[in-house]
Amino acid sequence: MAALAARGARRFCRGPRACLAPFFRACSNRAMAARIWTVPNLVTLARIAAAPGIALAFWVFERPLADQVALALFMSAALTDFLDGWLARRLGQVSELGKMLDPIADKAMVFVGLGAVLAFARGPYPVELLLPAAVILVREALVSGLREFLGDVKLAVTRLAKWKTTVQMVAIGVLLSVHVIAVGEGELVQRHIERGEQFILASELVELFGLYLLWIAAVLTAITGVDYFRKGVAHISAMEE
Repeated sequence: MAALAARGARRFCRGPRACLAPFFRACSNRAMAARIWTVPNLVTLARIAAAPGIALAFWVFERPLADQVALALFMSAALTDFLDGWLARRLGQVSELGKMLDPIADKAMVFVGLGAVLAFARGPYPVELLLPAAVILVREALVSGLREFLGDVKLAVTRLAKWKTTVQMVAIGVLLSVHVIAVGEGELVQRHIERGEQFILASELVELFGLYLLWIAAVLTAITGVDYFRKGVAHISAMEE
């Protein structure tokens, strides 16, 4: 067990230069660079770049423009989650780098998207948002650590894990749209108030729908996390024998 812990520590303690050195050596080789800078990989890299762009939108722009820009970035990037894989298969450009970058891009989008949702949440559901978000964030961090520790041992992505990611993306996109919808319905609400009419806010219905989706995503996230850890523990036990 001590040997396994030392191995894991060595993997985590390598400096950034040591981690990035193979990547830069590959980029200096033209043939290798051609395999790295493929259209599918560029699409995936654009998705990674969009993640901090979502946070940057709230710093650069005033609301509600910031909400609109963040929503547009998130939804555009979420759609490329399907596009890069489809392009890689269609163009015959499936690569190990792409397989590595794809889950990184997904996690970056989920982490930043959830952060924006929690930072600018409105309405009566702060705890109901925080709990599923915590489950999702902790699971993703634990599974990433498990994959890093196992190193060359590959844990295959299951179909349920792909559905989990899809539900996460949809839930976050719906929740990011709440404030955009609320701003758009402002004049309509005022008109109903002036007329003394009863009304239901579309933004509240959308927020409730997004909240339900986030809880579904959290359940799927927990289930797939347990499955990955079960497989990971089996590999660790085999390594100890």
